[in-house]
Amino acid sequence: MRLLAAMFKHETNTFSPVPTPVERFFGYRPGMLAGQAAIAAHRGTGSGLGGFLAVAEEAGATVEVAVAAEASPSGVVEDDAFDAIAAPILAAVRAGGWDGILLDLHGAMVVRSHEDGEGELLRRIRAIDATTPIGVVLDMHANLYDDIVRCATVLTGYHTYPHVDVREAGALAARLIVRTVRGEVKPVMRWANRPMLPHVMRQGTHAEPNRSLQAACIAHEREARALACSVFVGFPHADIREAGLSAVVCTDGDAPRAESIRDALLDQAWAAREAFVYRAEPLAESVARARALGDTPVAPGAKGGPIVMLDHCDNVASGGTMDTTAVLAEVLRQDLRDVVFYAIHDPESVRAAIAAGVGAEVTLDVGGRSAMPSIGAPATPLRVTGTVKRITDGVYTLRGPMGAGATTNNGPTVVLRVGGVDLVLISLYQEPFDLECFITAGIDPTRRRFVVIKSRVHWRAGLGELAREVVECSGVGVTTSDYSLLKFERVRRPVFPLDAI
Repeated sequence: MRLLAAMFKHETNTFSPVPTPVERFFGYRPGMLAGQAAIAAHRGTGSGLGGFLAVAEEAGATVEVAVAAEASPSGVVEDDAFDAIAAPILAAVRAGGWDGILLDLHGAMVVRSHEDGEGELLRRIRAIDATTPIGVVLDMHANLYDDIVRCATVLTGYHTYPHVDVREAGALAARLIVRTVRGEVKPVMRWANRPMLPHVMRQGTHAEPNRSLQAACIAHEREARALACSVFVGFPHADIREAGLSAVVCTDGDAPRAESIRDALLDQAWAAREAFVYRAEPLAESVARARALGDTPVAPGAKGGPIVMLDHCDNVASGGTMDTTAVLAEVLRQDLRDVVFYAIHDPESVRAAIAAGVGAEVTLDVGGRSAMPSIGAPATPLRVTGTVKRITDGVYTLRGPMGAGATTNNGPTVVLRVGGVDLVLISLYQEPFDLECFITAGIDPTRRRFVVIKSRVHWRAGLGELAREVVECSGVGVTTSDYSLLKFERVRRPVFPLDAI
């Protein structure tokens, strides 16, 4: 059995000013990742492609990887970047001879000329090859379109947020394609959506309402009522027609059952729509509350650890610029002590600190390199004076459980001591969701009173166990949960909670 595999992943925040050139998909390294190099990079990892490779080995199949491209979330993907990465996939399909095709996609990629990037890729593939079975794995934040489902044979999605089951979802898609090729199953899929834009801050599977929705999907799969069953909570920071919550169910030739399960899941989600709404408190109050919690002695026998403060409006893993300074400024203004702030993306300040050297005192205008016209926010750097404590290359291997085994590169990284804050400055975009990002910077977060991170939910994967308390700090950024700041023009209307339905 010959299988063609590819990864082409991007979550597009249409409100983000961060550009998405082709180089972003390959860590700004020269050339594309493909072939044996891609296999070596992803074999044994927690990626969807890693799941494909494991199943291919189990099945005794040969697998070729046309390309492995993944960019951290940012603004709209340029047409030339999309075409360049699609090209090797389409060339491999055109070469033919495949028994199955496996695609590790995201589901929320917006291209300059195509608001449904994944659907456009699948349409191009089907124009070349109308019959070869295609298995697709999508992120839980996919914004589903009909072309994605129509062109795929099997579609699977993650059941966890933080996404710690990416490999498993990829493996399921691959196994179902292997079974399809062998004639063991005849997949049929049905999908639909509901007019709702769940706030990302209320999408985590550590809590309701999404925990129960995903548990229901898992039960349908485990009890063999469906081959694959997915609720996609959607990515609301994409101003496109089909943004929002959807469900797709795949059964073995039983369309009525697929429709029944799908409708029950969507009805459950719609009934819980109010629970998907996030309501924030003013920033100064959040920081003051965190300070009070940090000043409260830990009772004997109670859980210790730091107060984790989330600068969630500037989450790079949802397209944030990772350089807004509102939360940092408030932490400094209220004079919190024993703090680590991870991190500000600011290559210019990193270079200046490296030039000064460890031990030097420097005055820098950190952050604020990116204006955000979509939310009416100017670039606002923050002047700080501090001591350079540590310089690293920013390269580390993820411990997991999310993305375990994958190599991550923050670029040159600096730790700057500013008052009571150890401020981490990085050169490449990366959300902190793994303990190793702190360890490689010489920081033990378990021994700190406060840990401030630019994250929303993913931090819970590798860092959730360390928090004594969690305080959500609504600063500034294009991943804000305040929909009133976002100008929606293309999303279907009416839609909840933008409209009272």
